[in-house]
Amino acid sequence: MEIINSEKYTATITIGLQKGYTQYLWSKSEVVVKLQNIQNQLIKDKSIYLSAAISECDIILSGQIEPSLKLDFINYPKFPLEEKTFKENVLLLTKSLMKELNQNRVVIVFHNDIMMLENSSDIDPRINVK
Repeated sequence: MEIINSEKYTATITIGLQKGYTQYLWSKSEVVVKLQNIQNQLIKDKSIYLSAAISECDIILSGQIEPSLKLDFINYPKFPLEEKTFKENVLLLTKSLMKELNQNRVVIVFHNDIMMLENSSDIDPRINVK
């Protein structure tokens, strides 16, 4: 048995399933298909392999309770990347997925920082804002 180590780089994105600020929801299977299409494009264009562990969760803030998916990425030892390449491509994947799912705001929690992507300053109307 071979043991392969790589530098520890991680990223987690939590993405809402609501289409914009509507009542309509993406299904997990629809998101998986969109994610796989983006992954396949990264593999084809750049030989970048970003595997994701997906789990269901809810984003809760004030009056907002939004069904969501959490996507966890690691620097997978079979296809290791340099930190800059890992972060750039998680960001690229997140932007693409955000656009495909009509999301206004997504946060990426990296191993060493947090990045928020925002299309507009609009806020979910269920969140109590003063």
